[in-house]
Amino acid sequence: MSLTYTAGSLVAARGREWVVLPESASDMLVLRPLGGSEDDIAAVFPAFEDVRPAEFAAPSPTDLGDQRAAGLLRTALRIGFRSGAGPFRSLASIAVEPRAYQLVPLLMALRQRTVRLLISDDVGIGKTVEAGLIAKELLAQGEATRLAVLCSPALAEQWQGELREKFGIDAELVLASTVTRLERGLELGQSLFDKHPYTIISTDFIKSTRHREDFVRNCPGLVIVDEAHSCVAADDAGQGTASSSSNQLRYELLRRIAADADRHLLLLTATPHSGKESAFRNLLGLVRPELATLNLETPAGRAKLAEYFVARKRADVRTYLTKEDGLSDDSLAERTAFPSDRWTKDEPYKLSPAYRALLDDAIAYARDRVQAAGEQGRREARVAWWSVIALLRSMVSSPAAAAQTLKTRSESAAARTAQEADVLGAPVAADSAENDRLEGMDVAPGAAESEEAGARLLELSQRAAELIGPAEDAKLKALTKHLKSLIADGYHPIIFCRYIPTAEYLATQLEGKLGKKTKIAAVTGTLSPQQRLERIEQLAADSAEEAGDPAVRRVLIATDCLSEGVNLQHHFDAVVHYDLAWNPTRHDQREGRVDRYGQKRDQVRVITMFGEDNGIDGKVLEVLFAKHRQIKKDLGISVSVPDETASGVTDAVVEWLLLHGRQGSQESLFELDSHQESFERIEREWSSAAEREKTSQSKYAQRSIHPEEVAREVAAVRAALGGADEVRDFALEALRDLDALVRDPRDGSGDFTAQAGGAPAGLRDALAATLGGRLIEEDREIPFRTTPAVGRGEAALVRTDPAIGAIASYVLDSALDANTSGPRPARRCGVVTTDAVTIRTTLLLVRYRFHLTLPSRTGERQLVAEDARLLAYEGMPSRARWLDDEATAALLAARASANTHEQLARNQIGRALDGLPDLAGHLTEYGTRLAAELDASHRRVRKANEEIVRGLKVVPQEPADVLGVYVYLPQQPASTVSGAEA
Repeated sequence: MSLTYTAGSLVAARGREWVVLPESASDMLVLRPLGGSEDDIAAVFPAFEDVRPAEFAAPSPTDLGDQRAAGLLRTALRIGFRSGAGPFRSLASIAVEPRAYQLVPLLMALRQRTVRLLISDDVGIGKTVEAGLIAKELLAQGEATRLAVLCSPALAEQWQGELREKFGIDAELVLASTVTRLERGLELGQSLFDKHPYTIISTDFIKSTRHREDFVRNCPGLVIVDEAHSCVAADDAGQGTASSSSNQLRYELLRRIAADADRHLLLLTATPHSGKESAFRNLLGLVRPELATLNLETPAGRAKLAEYFVARKRADVRTYLTKEDGLSDDSLAERTAFPSDRWTKDEPYKLSPAYRALLDDAIAYARDRVQAAGEQGRREARVAWWSVIALLRSMVSSPAAAAQTLKTRSESAAARTAQEADVLGAPVAADSAENDRLEGMDVAPGAAESEEAGARLLELSQRAAELIGPAEDAKLKALTKHLKSLIADGYHPIIFCRYIPTAEYLATQLEGKLGKKTKIAAVTGTLSPQQRLERIEQLAADSAEEAGDPAVRRVLIATDCLSEGVNLQHHFDAVVHYDLAWNPTRHDQREGRVDRYGQKRDQVRVITMFGEDNGIDGKVLEVLFAKHRQIKKDLGISVSVPDETASGVTDAVVEWLLLHGRQGSQESLFELDSHQESFERIEREWSSAAEREKTSQSKYAQRSIHPEEVAREVAAVRAALGGADEVRDFALEALRDLDALVRDPRDGSGDFTAQAGGAPAGLRDALAATLGGRLIEEDREIPFRTTPAVGRGEAALVRTDPAIGAIASYVLDSALDANTSGPRPARRCGVVTTDAVTIRTTLLLVRYRFHLTLPSRTGERQLVAEDARLLAYEGMPSRARWLDDEATAALLAARASANTHEQLARNQIGRALDGLPDLAGHLTEYGTRLAAELDASHRRVRKANEEIVRGLKVVPQEPADVLGVYVYLPQQPASTVSGAEA
């Protein structure tokens, strides 16, 4: 008759010990090796194989380690955990240590039966990480089995990398460039959205009718929408524009997706309002229909919204979990290293005489063209208007852009109506704050209105080409001076341009002008999103090879294809606006690429270049940017500039320029009767948007999760899993003890290298399997990096990295097997004489196993989870006085202050081991108490969802495993101490 084993119990089979998992049946046991991972799970049939109950063996008194043994063994054990027993199932299996404030959306999500959230944290706070945490947790709990991320094509690869590197979610890209390949692998009648459980989908691609319908039919149960503000339109949005049409298509798609009340939906945007209340209401309606009509002027309405909406600025999270947040002390205080300030400066330049003459002639041509078109009809007038805008913007950008524009046909020339001319011309010539489709917007616009440019335009084009170079291009000359200054001060700048020809022109002209140690690269829309990221990484790698040389600098030249979504803060710390955007929001987007969490510079530098005598830049800067900066100064936040405001101002500037020329005085520009009413309206709209934003700071402040609740969960997570510093210290110590050649530059980065040639064969084999055989065989240096994004042959200093796991497994296995040959960094026993204690103190490393019953929408899940705890007592086991957690943890830092006689060490550890039966009652009681705490934690996290916690059970599996026993002896007078340290 075969025995019945409960989930979590230990059995011996196939020459090793295993943990019984809940999936087991009476005739088949599903087992995980003790201390092993989910990848090592096996099925055993007791009728055909020898299976018997097992108990974890006690440590041997003859196998003593030094003072570091307990800490190394505990960390090795915790690194092996992939699913903790607490309410956050996924935190043990991710490669990022989230900031405490990033747990707030996760806590909000776990209190909902169907997760619906609008996450509107400020740029650079970490919305991607917050969404990734929720997605990983829902997948780990079985609340979702499939995931789709909807984002712009430019951000698809970045999303793919973030999910893979930080959360272990390997998602397939569904883009126009990949769909043919993906569909070739489908079976008859199969949807690619059904075949691939995790997908990242272009919001533009999914708009096509065929793919949209397929996606809606096979939509996953969990959807994340990035830049969600671009997927809704205001009720009063102008019809017929490219932006409103695209937004309306996306909005209809999301309405159909959101209609399934059981679908989890996360909407991400840093700008939920965009100055339009109806668009914000439509966005809320996607989260839950009733939110669209909620009265947000009442406390009850705002409280209801707070369950689904989180919006925080940097000031809200720069310091968190402090006394100011209502906590009793600052023990868990977290300070996030956002740059404290932006150093900004407007730098003017003056045109050379030849360039001024060219610009004057171009303005004269534009004036004539607009006047002539105005007599031909509305359609011709709008075509001419956008052609003139393109001409003037290219002219003040660079001679290269001007030469290209003057001989290229205008985009609007193909229009059949005036309205169509606006649809075609506006995206290329203007800088919309809401234009999410930046792809293709950096091409040089056309000014010619026929296939063959007229003789006048060709002559202007030839003159522009002759002005290339610093001799006649004063703007280029001024840029070179500013870059040299930034480089001399140690900065790595990004130069933002409006057009591709300008970026390529600068890359050519600057090569060799900024010093031999300066690396330069250009990234424009001519590259695919993946190629852009690769070029940036290559630039970083090229400069990193000479990182020891303080003169090495990086300079990136980019168009606005990089102004949204792409994170550049790790490689760059200054921004130069070479081309003045016609909407200040675009500058915010550019600067937000480097001024965000992870930026090492406390002060990011920003230089805005403008032509003080070109007739355009000065007035745009004076009116639009001055107002934008004043609002930001008054509110402490940036308010998006309404597109109508920006276009109204720039249209007036261009009209004045055409009427009066570059030399005409613009002092009275905004006093003209024809413009006064318009500008008063613009002023009112912008001020109103600013006032709404100011009010929303208090109205929509995150109040659904109190910081004290976050602090409680943060403390529990850190107690169970440890932190990033612990992983790094463990890897350094373990590799050194295992005879690897370690080089720690101590340069502040936290990175180090190791050569494993001298390490034991078992560790070398394990590292070869994860890092590559040749790397180990040739004994090359292995870079260990603090970032989770590492290349082939590198290891990330995070608990989930395979190389770190291999080191931890070897340390743990060698500690458990006293017969292991070679160095063994950790041991299960130790005796230390130290001045850190005044009475004999014993530290225990105990592993607890718990059988969890977790209810969910899809039924109960049975799990076995592990937890490692340190317990310590003073005196003899029979009369143990147990220490609190803080005093216990402090023992890990105790260092030997004197040698311990070998025989004394053996006697002391023998007495401690003999006394373990006397401690069994307390260990069982502690496990019961820990189970109760875990149960309470699960219920607390999900307290708003009675359905989810009904039936929840956390049962400790007895007996607990005593992995390590370490005795600390108080230091005696010198005359009584002799022998060797144990």
